[in-house]
Amino acid sequence: MSEYEYHPLRLPPNVSRLTASTQLAIRAEFGGWELSQVRLYADGTRRVVLRRRKTAQNLPAPTI
Repeated sequence: MSEYEYHPLRLPPNVSRLTASTQLAIRAEFGGWELSQVRLYADGTRRVVLRRRKTAQNLPAPTI
């Protein structure tokens, strides 16, 4: 079992670096996410993967 949870995002080419940076900073500040990976494609699209450590509140409830 991984100790991190991951959240992939795809940013369209019309999103500026400043806007993307601001969006990611907000997610980091309020959601506890950190940048794991960024990939820039030839068409200008960015694929971003965020991660954060799993905690008890992030884990799904056990099923009976």
